[in-house]
Amino acid sequence: MKGRVVLVGILLGMLLLSGCVQETDVGEKTPSDGSGIDLSELGASQELKKFSSADEIREFLKARIEASQGFHVGAPRALMGEMMVGMEEMAVTESGMPVPAPTPATKAGAEAGEGAAEYSTTNIQVEGVDEADFVKNDGKYIYTLVEDNLVIVRAYPPEEAEILSKREIDGNPREIFVRGDRLVVFTEDTHDVLFYPEYGFKPETRRAPRTSALIYNISLRENPRLVANYSLNGEYFQSRMIGDWVYLIVKDHVYYHNDFIDLPLIREGSVKVMRPEIYYFDNPEENYVFHTIAAINITGEDEITAKSFMMGYSNNLYVSKKNIYITYPKNLPYRYYQEERREIFHKIVTPLLPEDTRDAIEAIRAKDLGTAEEWETISSILEEMYNQMDENEKEALIERIEDAVREYEERKALERDKTIIHKIRIEDGDIEYEARGEVPGRLLNQFSLDEYEENLRVATTTRFWTRRDGSTEYNNVYVLDPTLTTIGSLEEIAPGERIYSTRFISERLYMVTFKRTDPFFVIDLSEPERPEVLGKLKIPGFSDYLHPYDEDHIIGIGKETGTNEWGGVSIKGVKLALFNVSNVEEPEEIDRYEIGESGTDSEALRDHKAFLFSREKNLLVIPIREVMNGYRERGIEKVWQGAYVFNVTLTGFKLKGRVTHENEYEEEYYHRHSPAAVRRALYIDNTLYTISSRKILMNKLVDLSKVGEITLPYKERLY
Repeated sequence: MKGRVVLVGILLGMLLLSGCVQETDVGEKTPSDGSGIDLSELGASQELKKFSSADEIREFLKARIEASQGFHVGAPRALMGEMMVGMEEMAVTESGMPVPAPTPATKAGAEAGEGAAEYSTTNIQVEGVDEADFVKNDGKYIYTLVEDNLVIVRAYPPEEAEILSKREIDGNPREIFVRGDRLVVFTEDTHDVLFYPEYGFKPETRRAPRTSALIYNISLRENPRLVANYSLNGEYFQSRMIGDWVYLIVKDHVYYHNDFIDLPLIREGSVKVMRPEIYYFDNPEENYVFHTIAAINITGEDEITAKSFMMGYSNNLYVSKKNIYITYPKNLPYRYYQEERREIFHKIVTPLLPEDTRDAIEAIRAKDLGTAEEWETISSILEEMYNQMDENEKEALIERIEDAVREYEERKALERDKTIIHKIRIEDGDIEYEARGEVPGRLLNQFSLDEYEENLRVATTTRFWTRRDGSTEYNNVYVLDPTLTTIGSLEEIAPGERIYSTRFISERLYMVTFKRTDPFFVIDLSEPERPEVLGKLKIPGFSDYLHPYDEDHIIGIGKETGTNEWGGVSIKGVKLALFNVSNVEEPEEIDRYEIGESGTDSEALRDHKAFLFSREKNLLVIPIREVMNGYRERGIEKVWQGAYVFNVTLTGFKLKGRVTHENEYEEEYYHRHSPAAVRRALYIDNTLYTISSRKILMNKLVDLSKVGEITLPYKERLY
């Protein structure tokens, strides 16, 4: 009996490992994923459908629960007794424009009335598609969120700067939009929801997440007036503004318990105004999440439309003037891998066994026994087979099987390491689902996608693990047509490295990968069916964000690197780089500027909205948390926090000066999260405004001499 357990354990352990190669992903365009496993047998048609009632959703979820029961103690919580993915306290209710212009931060002052002739705006990805931020300005006023307050400042002229109004906002204010005399604040909070389980005799209460869009009339900046308060159940994801329309996307984990299901709902104040239609792919997902897209006209016409899409858990979003693209890693539930392990044994292992053993196993399969009984019988056959072999025969057979399974693992890992892309058309508040596609690999962020001449360009990193080769990674570029069908591809770029930043500009892609050096790639996309690498440059360090200077020059911000005492890579200070790409076959680094020691950081590395650039003004401003040269006291690094201000031309970077909001007493207490840390910068005419939680500081652009400051209503406290 002991020998039988050992032999069966060898094969079973090998199959279990092969079934856990990659933690992956979501539904398909076709009934099969290419492995021979028919996903339709798992209850999926892969077609877009619309739920007609709450009962239909309940039946759908019940079917998913029944399909997954009995397979695995770690089966997805989304399909266990409670339909709740992620957190214990989730929602419950009752029932192309190709790229930004070379100088996207500059805007004429016409909208500002008596405001400045020119002023900067939020650094965005797509021209004409505004992105929400916690600071906005219109050339005369600065609007900012300070903790739970909306603060409006008369900023121009700087000599007359003052706070005009401070309004406390309920919940957790996240971001704002400003257009003319309308301002929108997005907030998150949780609230108690009372509900009655089906045929229950007493109410139950749960905490539910909620996102609100508060619309203010700000024609009187001294007294903003709330004109609409729309709330959606779910967590704030992202938002965009195109013309008068704001598009708000919220995510809500599906909650299903005792035949009660929380459905998307929109309220204005306490009044229910609509329950969006719910669309879905009946894929066997690991997670089910409602993605509700609401379109709100903020000009005073009081229009709102919305639709909800039940998808997997998304992690990236890109918006053009015409479409919203929602992406997430492809993910399949445990039952898929259960079927896959059976396939490995019957299609990969069995053909390698001796003929009499193969015949015996096939005869057992033909009897259509239950899974447990079938395997018990097959394991007896395997035991008998191994008992008739000598040790050399056993080792040779197991080696052949392991090689075949490893080859299968590699193929399956590649097939599963994919990203799902959903395309949703938007136009003047209309929301229509367009297409669904997938690409190999994973996306880094929103700059991994770009819409150009109706096509979608995508940059991904493929990364997977196999027992033979360990970790494998490389990078890819794909071009998808309007139906999200792949029409062009360029794969296996920079093996052993991953993408750190990308920027699509017209018919080119600029891409930075990294492992030990910074390969800066120039990729041609002028022929969508045939992307190709035009040139590359290898330099120390890497860039986390790329920004166009003009059509032939790119600014990069990232980290400098070096070699440590063990021969590995050490990460040093923040690095600015200016690349000349006029000769695409031989891009060159014109100039670089390094700031601080290891540990130096900038919010612009993670958030492009913290990056201020104006080519007309030769201006570049970035927030910096700088670790000073070799200075430590009582084990605490000496840090400086503020903004670096550069004059940038085609010859490179020249430091104009530094601006800080710090006071001398605070460094030790606010080592990492100082309220004096500069997070945003903007300009109005020839004045630079830097914004922290504590203040707005105004300096002349010409020499950075101080003009004045505004103390913001931040509640001082020590962390």
